[in-house]
Amino acid sequence: MMLYAIHGEDVPNSLEKRMAVRPEHLKRIQALQEAGRLILAGPYPAIDSQDPGPAGFSGSLVVAEFESLEAAQAWADADPYMSAGVYQKVTVKPFKKVLSA
Repeated sequence: MMLYAIHGEDVPNSLEKRMAVRPEHLKRIQALQEAGRLILAGPYPAIDSQDPGPAGFSGSLVVAEFESLEAAQAWADADPYMSAGVYQKVTVKPFKKVLSA
């Protein structure tokens, strides 16, 4: 297993779509967590605030363990944020953790 960073870029003004499928999106991330494969996950607020309100988010980051780059890409491609049109682009890259908090 290797770590991969999955960076999703939101379509502008996609907060309503994001919130509609968020429970499905979170179920997939929770499954990674329960399997001990999740390092971190979270959205990028569109403004400099913990709670961006109607400004929404500009994307998300997930760092988790997968068998291969292809497996990580397949997982990312199956995300509800992709099928709902929240993400306009997803980039998956191998990730090497050097330091922990």
